Amino acid sequence: MKVAYVTTYDARSLKGSNEWSGTGYYIAQSLEKQVLSLEYIGPLSDSVALEAARKIKSRFYKAFYAKNYQKDADPATLRNYARQITHKLAHSKSDIVFSATINPIAYLDCEQPIVFWADGTFANVQNFYPLYSNLPEEVIRDWHHIEQLALERCKLAIYSSDWAAKSAVHDYGADPSKVKVISFGSNTESPFTSDSIQAVIDSRPSDCCNLLFLGVDWIRKGGNVAYQVAKKLNQAGLKTKLTIVGCEPLIEETLPEFVEPLGFISKSTEAGKAKIQKLLMESHFLILPTLADCTPIVFCEANSLGVPCLSTTVGGVPTMVHNDINGRLFDPSADITHYCDYITNLFTNYSSYQDLARSAFHEYESRLNWRVAGQKVKDLLKTIL
Repeated sequence: MKVAYVTTYDARSLKGSNEWSGTGYYIAQSLEKQVLSLEYIGPLSDSVALEAARKIKSRFYKAFYAKNYQKDADPATLRNYARQITHKLAHSKSDIVFSATINPIAYLDCEQPIVFWADGTFANVQNFYPLYSNLPEEVIRDWHHIEQLALERCKLAIYSSDWAAKSAVHDYGADPSKVKVISFGSNTESPFTSDSIQAVIDSRPSDCCNLLFLGVDWIRKGGNVAYQVAKKLNQAGLKTKLTIVGCEPLIEETLPEFVEPLGFISKSTEAGKAKIQKLLMESHFLILPTLADCTPIVFCEANSLGVPCLSTTVGGVPTMVHNDINGRLFDPSADITHYCDYITNLFTNYSSYQDLARSAFHEYESRLNWRVAGQKVKDLLKTIL
């Protein structure tokens, strides 16, 4: 099976595919490891005229309407992408066109069946993320239109969460039979097995709770909730440490000793990867009480090291984190006490925490890794040929 793999950027390396947190690169790797032959169609180029036109629109909407113009749904740009893909497909022997996200293939007409893998629809993210809020009516109209076009053109629409898949059917009338759900995997491969992970879990202290907050946006990722949980646990008598990676804590009081802010640590270096892995391994929980997220891959990475996740029932998170199996989800408006009671109960009966940590690793091994994801995609692709 030969797959024409479409991305607007260069997905052959992490350096080239830093958009979408490198997910496009990892999708490609997951497919190649299934012995699928990938023909990379990307990067796609923008003309000077198109770039200039988009800049003018952006300035116009900002100056006269205080609106947040987004270029990703610009019809002229996407038609230009489709023309480039069509030209490359004319010299291709691919069986399938596979796109990471819908944008490059929204206007594409080709003989090969089209498949895409996305983490959300526009209906999902509009006014959910700050980036997709306060948009001009033109952008809203165009984005809904390209979602509709992509779903009509594709043979398979794969999403990384039930939340996104339901939106495709309910908001855009997609045929449910071609809408599928396959979770993304961890961007770091665990060095442990189900046997060796036990030593990692056993090395965590039973008399001090280590919480890790890992996110670049303190507000959206729920940093204040994480802080209040750590504070209340300490006040209640459970010694707790909160390590913060990715951003600076926005706390309106003197930073207490139990908080350790480490700033941004880049995963693009081996030293950065090793540091984050060490911090996760030493943590009892990854705590990320997010207000808006599609499918944060950091949950997979935490589980790959036997670390359960504490988060919220928003977006696609419930597809990744299952209660009392690889973590616990709380309502975004839940009182801090709910988090604290859950953690305290596990520490009171510490073997229950260890069981949860082992279960979290099992979720990584059985579900939340790119090998499993790639195999599931390959099986789906076979059904349309």
